[in-house]
Amino acid sequence: MNHATEVFQPLRADDPPVVAGYRLVARLGAGGMGRVYLSHTQGGRPVAVKVVRPELADDPDFRRRFRREVEAARRVRGAYTAELIDADPDGTPPWSATLYVPGPSLTEAVARRGPLPVPAVLWLVAGVAEALQAVHAAGIVHRDLKPSNVLLAADGPRVIDFGISLAADFTSYTATGAAVGTPHFMAPEQAAAGEVTAATDVFALGQTAAFAALGRPLYGDGSAIGVLYRIVHDEPDLSVLPEPLRPLLARCLAAAPEDRAGLAEIVAWCRQRLGPDAGTGAGPAVWRDVAGPEPTVPPPAPTATRVLPQPLVITRPQPLAPAPDARRARGRRTALLTTAAVAAGALVLTGLAWTVADAGSRFRDGVAGAPSTPGPDGSRRSPDPSTARPSDSGPAAEPGDRTPRASKPSATASGTPRPIGRVLQRLDAKNSLSFREPYQRDDREGDIRFDCEDAGCALESDTSVFVQMFTDEGVSLDECRLMLAHADRRRWPLASVPVAGQICVRHASGDIALLTVQTKSTALPELAFLTMDMTIWRDAA
Repeated sequence: MNHATEVFQPLRADDPPVVAGYRLVARLGAGGMGRVYLSHTQGGRPVAVKVVRPELADDPDFRRRFRREVEAARRVRGAYTAELIDADPDGTPPWSATLYVPGPSLTEAVARRGPLPVPAVLWLVAGVAEALQAVHAAGIVHRDLKPSNVLLAADGPRVIDFGISLAADFTSYTATGAAVGTPHFMAPEQAAAGEVTAATDVFALGQTAAFAALGRPLYGDGSAIGVLYRIVHDEPDLSVLPEPLRPLLARCLAAAPEDRAGLAEIVAWCRQRLGPDAGTGAGPAVWRDVAGPEPTVPPPAPTATRVLPQPLVITRPQPLAPAPDARRARGRRTALLTTAAVAAGALVLTGLAWTVADAGSRFRDGVAGAPSTPGPDGSRRSPDPSTARPSDSGPAAEPGDRTPRASKPSATASGTPRPIGRVLQRLDAKNSLSFREPYQRDDREGDIRFDCEDAGCALESDTSVFVQMFTDEGVSLDECRLMLAHADRRRWPLASVPVAGQICVRHASGDIALLTVQTKSTALPELAFLTMDMTIWRDAA
């Protein structure tokens, strides 16, 4: 598989062909906030269009943050940033478009060729530091600088997702790679939910540079909570780094934000170490060796042209006039055929009317009973109305019985309860979730609590019952109803619940909720927590 094939993935059946006038050409990737596509401006310039996930778009707090950060990101201009050129935070769904950078991410480059040589790391650090200067000058803290957010263009690095990343920051503790603050590249104050400043980005720059030089995260691999613990409590082992880089990275990775180097100091230090090469334009040659050949960007999608069908002209021969006896016989036959056709048509229309009404009823019941729900990969699926459940469609007719029987009324025939979505709700030993506002409480008085004090971590409730759904697909309201019909467990152990696992919950009031686990950290009980997407249907039991 060549590099171009890896970068430009074909559109799938669930991808939109057009977003706000931008005709999509290929997929560029997907992440915690949504999917990214290749498109072009009217003048043919390639752009990367990011479309926000529907679950996030339904949250008013997310839209407010997204709108604020889009407005801030419009002010960012710099030689080492991917400029935001268009966006609609109020769209359905929200979206943004930045200039497309033809080059791999630092993550991809290191995966292909291994650690970068010291001169390439110095050019990288200098370019990213200049990009952060432009970002900070616009009053923005990146908050999620990491190798996958640094693209290696032919003329140097480009920093992406600045500012807009704040819109997804529901908590400092997030799923790896899914939202703001990837654990392996967090600063100590960010991991401890402290104040985030420009110095936070400097720490992330030091970690990104160390990754480029080592080919792996400086603080090691493992669970997110383990990595965060080491970042907060341990000194980084700089002895594994190339010696020329240690003084700079020691300054960037200082535990106290006030002890870290400034961005202007970092740029000057790198240029001094590069020596004469810093002013001779040697950087692009280094990047060509690291990034490889520039992929060929697919051309703009062709505009669909409507082809009007040409009228079909049929010339019929004129029949000879029949004899009088033939005309009388033909008239009798015509009358008989007309009578038979009318009778048959009446029967067909009667049967067709019943069939359409029955199909419409089945379709309404199917749709009403199974609204679209988010799947484990962030996409949304809709039920197949042709797969009606026996309980929804009523008793079947006996063999040979042509008279349609009255179908059993569906529990959702009068309309599906409107889903209420809340994304990345956090649960730990000090808070709880509720079926009513405020959904996330700062005390333990809510309906759903997280407990790790007894034998293993579990969800527990005084007002609700739980059941786990063992499926990789999105779970519908009807499926939750079915599984909750005889559920009686008010405590559900989390040992068997994976990330993206789904749990149905029924409240005593009749409300039903679907919990989808996004982050699960239970290795250290004293620091254990969950983040979950929560969908609630009122009076749905």
